[in-house]
Amino acid sequence: MIDDFARTYLHDALRWVRESMLTKLDGLSEYDARRPLTSTGTNVLGLVRHLAMSEAVYLGAVLDRPLQGMPRYDDPGYTNRDRLWVPEDLSRADVLEEYERACRHADATIEALPVDAPGFVPWWPRPHVMLFNVLVHVLTETNRHAGHADLLREQLDGVTSHDAGPVSEEEDADRARHRGRVEHAARAAQERADARREDTHGGMS
Repeated sequence: MIDDFARTYLHDALRWVRESMLTKLDGLSEYDARRPLTSTGTNVLGLVRHLAMSEAVYLGAVLDRPLQGMPRYDDPGYTNRDRLWVPEDLSRADVLEEYERACRHADATIEALPVDAPGFVPWWPRPHVMLFNVLVHVLTETNRHAGHADLLREQLDGVTSHDAGPVSEEEDADRARHRGRVEHAARAAQERADARREDTHGGMS
């Protein structure tokens, strides 16, 4: 009974965060969906492309249910950077279709197997796993990247939730005031830390 509850609970949570992840693309231009927003090139559409592979590998190949046409993390010469961006000849629709296909395959795996079904992850220190382990891993990974996407989207146009529209002038002003308070507190905390350090060093003979 508890196994069925755990599987359903984790699966429902994964479905929710997948949907949340995809909303971060709503209303973005091709450029904004793909453009690098960190020094390592992180971008919203690239995160979705990366997650398609995570779903296909961990809730597919790892459990001996490979999804045809998807690479693996242990393929020769593969690096994570390869899937964290989108070449210009790959359309947004292609990326979304691949993600949805991988998620459908993952859903079928979760529904077909018991939560203790065995799997094997050769690149993990403890490679012998169960469906439970990899389901938790994919949920954690998707939540982590959804958080990245939240920050990227806020950086692009200020949108901070699924149902938020463009940021109003009033909201923008309120955010600026709050940011100012945060900045002031950070600088004051640093000044206090510096003063304590000076007192400590000054008191030493």
